[in-house]
Amino acid sequence: MSNPDIPAQAADGTAAGSDPGEHDAPALQFDRRLITPMIIGSVLNPINSTIIAVALVPIGVAFGAPPSQTAWLVSALYLATALGQPVVGRLIDLFGPRRLFLVSASLVGIAGIAGTLAPDLGFLIAARVLLGFGTCAGYPASMSLLRSEAERTGRDSPGAILTTLAVSGQTIAVIGPSLGGLLIDVGGWRATSALNIPLAAAALILGARRLPVQARPRRTGGRSIASELDLPGMALFAALLFSLLLFLMNLHADTWYLFAVAAAAAVAFAVRELRTPVPFIDLRVLAGNTPLLATYARALVAYVVSYAFLYGFTQWAEEGRGLSPSQAGLVQLPIFLTGIAVSTLTGRHQAIRVKLLIGAVFQLAACTLLLRLGGTSPIWLLLAVALIFGVPQGLNSLALQNSVYYQADPERIGTSSGLLRTFVYLGSMVASAASATAFGQHADTGGMHQLAWFMLGAGALFLLLTVFDRALRRVAAPRSPA
Repeated sequence: MSNPDIPAQAADGTAAGSDPGEHDAPALQFDRRLITPMIIGSVLNPINSTIIAVALVPIGVAFGAPPSQTAWLVSALYLATALGQPVVGRLIDLFGPRRLFLVSASLVGIAGIAGTLAPDLGFLIAARVLLGFGTCAGYPASMSLLRSEAERTGRDSPGAILTTLAVSGQTIAVIGPSLGGLLIDVGGWRATSALNIPLAAAALILGARRLPVQARPRRTGGRSIASELDLPGMALFAALLFSLLLFLMNLHADTWYLFAVAAAAAVAFAVRELRTPVPFIDLRVLAGNTPLLATYARALVAYVVSYAFLYGFTQWAEEGRGLSPSQAGLVQLPIFLTGIAVSTLTGRHQAIRVKLLIGAVFQLAACTLLLRLGGTSPIWLLLAVALIFGVPQGLNSLALQNSVYYQADPERIGTSSGLLRTFVYLGSMVASAASATAFGQHADTGGMHQLAWFMLGAGALFLLLTVFDRALRRVAAPRSPA
């Protein structure tokens, strides 16, 4: 794989390393020094999401905890990230990416130390919450840097940089479980937490040296920083997401009160945001930006399908098909390898609507094939299904990122990109709940087929949201330079 510090293509479409031309001043090219800290920031979340998968059993043995308790190590990270992404995105809009990037990197380092020294499971879960908040800045900071570089250079073509970030995350998804297994063999499960210490140090050093300094917060109208942040709005948004995610993670008759709490928080949040002069999330502007709302909806249903496959197919491969955990992991490899190849080949092309349509068709094809799988299905058929799922894995993530970049208000790019990730994590929670409902106590073939029908419904909705969205035809239209 090529050095991530030297992308295959510059942000303006020029091949990396090529002569930009005698008429192009170097100052008008994307600052490549930003790429490495952007990559490190963007992989902090996926590397911790994938490594923990192989560490759950050793952690459970160490603390005498059943799977129902160690599952919170996964959920805690997703909950914190889903809550923190738009909040940190708003802070980046106000204070610039550098400050928040450095603060977040520091939190990752502290969480790494706390997790390495954790005396019990509760302490380790708390460290994972802190880690989730610490990994929130990477993606919105990168989107903010892309926007500021576009304004500085007058060039508005982020495709190659977004491709580099997407491929980096997908590569981590491939090597994460293997790296986690190696770390556990060498230093036990605590080594998986200790990995965050050098990663945080690298992010801090590179961020401090390379990210641009913003002189002062972006304040308007002489308002105070507290009023610009809209702390009550952030608190209500946190209450809304926290109660909703807890409800989705525990779909039982005795948890419906959580849905009522979420609904009440949603009403209070809407009232607050419509009345405050500087809202955390400007609902009026957001309601008027129908294309961006459609992108969020597409992200939700796309990742419902994606995560349902990752959760459900793997469990069925072990219990319903009888594969070992290592064999089930190998069956998943075609998804990520195909996703990397597709992202690399198509990343420089701006045909966002075409990417989404092709991704939708391949999603439906793969979900249909799931209905043909059974306990005696040959391995090659399982690999074929995973291979087909890899195509939308590579296309949809890139197209959704590009959509938000072009559709969001440039002054709110951090908040908007953070909200995209919130909808992604909502999709993961819906997928997790759907998998639990379909399988019950055993991941058998009947449950997998039931899950496949649910995925087909979500995939069909994704296709409809794409086909009937006329705004996608104009989503990559060039903007005039600031």
